[in-house]
Amino acid sequence: MNERFVRRLTGVSGIVTAAALIVEVPLYFVYSGPPPDANVLTRLLLGIVGITSLAVFVTSFRELVRLARPDYEWAGSMASALGLVYTAIALVSTGLEAGAVIAADRPVDPTITVSGTYILYGTISRLLLALFLATLGLVVCRTDLLPRWVGRSAYVLAGVNLAFVPSLFFGNTPAHFYAANGWGTTALMGALLSYWLLAVGILTYRSSTRRQVVAASGDR
Repeated sequence: MNERFVRRLTGVSGIVTAAALIVEVPLYFVYSGPPPDANVLTRLLLGIVGITSLAVFVTSFRELVRLARPDYEWAGSMASALGLVYTAIALVSTGLEAGAVIAADRPVDPTITVSGTYILYGTISRLLLALFLATLGLVVCRTDLLPRWVGRSAYVLAGVNLAFVPSLFFGNTPAHFYAANGWGTTALMGALLSYWLLAVGILTYRSSTRRQVVAASGDR
């Protein structure tokens, strides 16, 4: 497996993750009351696709670090481990919501009725993502695998995620910005992550072509 292929895989998986999450998030705001099952299951399916693709992204990023900068493989492995734990938490939360909706004999709002997901989507996810982004930022800033702005923006997003860790103390009303399952804690953070992943995915994919051109010029 060469670096060019890994860069492309990282880029494509980042783009797919971002696309799925960007489409998913607005579906949470279509209905003011309990949404129909079709709405909930559609957004959960999009979430499953996005989170599965994110697992590919974090795994291929680790491989990219191993190939390009073996001295920072430890950090790449740490970022990958944190990212994979986050994806597992997100998939469990999605499964709990989908199960509740499928089993219910009437429309339900799983962001309220499935209490087990409150801190899974909120505090736990925010802390895991903060650590993942901080570690990724460290790798990028120290190794120049990608432009410095990627690492610096990862640090900023890590800080924003950390700011939402205490949200579990502020109730369970999704309409509130800063609540255990509030729209700021969950939807806004998901939107910020998705657009960041879109930019990073495109950049990483394009970098594989640029590096190929540079290598070809060097051979001549």
